[in-house]
Amino acid sequence: MSPITPNANIAEDIITARFKVVRERIAAAERRYDRTPGSVTLIAVAKGQTATTVLASYQAGQRDFGESYLQEALPKLNAMSHLDITWHYIGAIQSNKTRDIAGRFTWVHSIDRIKIAERLHEQRPQHLPPLDICIQVNIGAEQQKAGAVPTQLSSLIEQLLKLPRLRVRGLMALPPVSEDFHKQRGYFHQLKLTYDTLRLQDYPLDTLSMGMSDDLEAAIAEGATVIRVGSALFGDRPHRP
Repeated sequence: MSPITPNANIAEDIITARFKVVRERIAAAERRYDRTPGSVTLIAVAKGQTATTVLASYQAGQRDFGESYLQEALPKLNAMSHLDITWHYIGAIQSNKTRDIAGRFTWVHSIDRIKIAERLHEQRPQHLPPLDICIQVNIGAEQQKAGAVPTQLSSLIEQLLKLPRLRVRGLMALPPVSEDFHKQRGYFHQLKLTYDTLRLQDYPLDTLSMGMSDDLEAAIAEGATVIRVGSALFGDRPHRP
């Protein structure tokens, strides 16, 4: 398999060691915060990585991978279509990219408006199960970030539930960056409260997609069921050409 981007492949032994460290961090956080062992799913964020690096991660036991750039992702999906990988689309979605996302991914974590959801629904192939989706929430009210505001969520979910080729699973957030553990927990706590409120309204949610390399412990403390980790596994991403 040829590299997808110009960066060098990461040695397999380094990949294995990094996955071991991250999995130990997850397990330690689950123990510390009274979470059920194994209840947190690790998504390896593979944007900027080569197909060879993804394959080495697969051989290290990883099965869930996240991608943010469709044109970069498609060659990797094609090269590894024979493997039991669950592909998660975690980036911003342009209208002209929805057909491939609907047909090639199992999860989409970045739904924030009904127009894109309707296109994914219309273009999801009939032979595939419904597309699992999370609604991206702009929990920090940051103007430069996408995401629905919490007060819009009930209305958005009601619209999404009318689209049978989609399955609403939960919420996702990219909170403001902070090195302060308590501030990290504060943002994740807001999302967890929003999630719990929606569940009390009988919306069928079971997924909290939050937490990355630098704040996964805070996310697990506040109830994350899915974390998205890139740099702790693969190092800093290479610049896109």
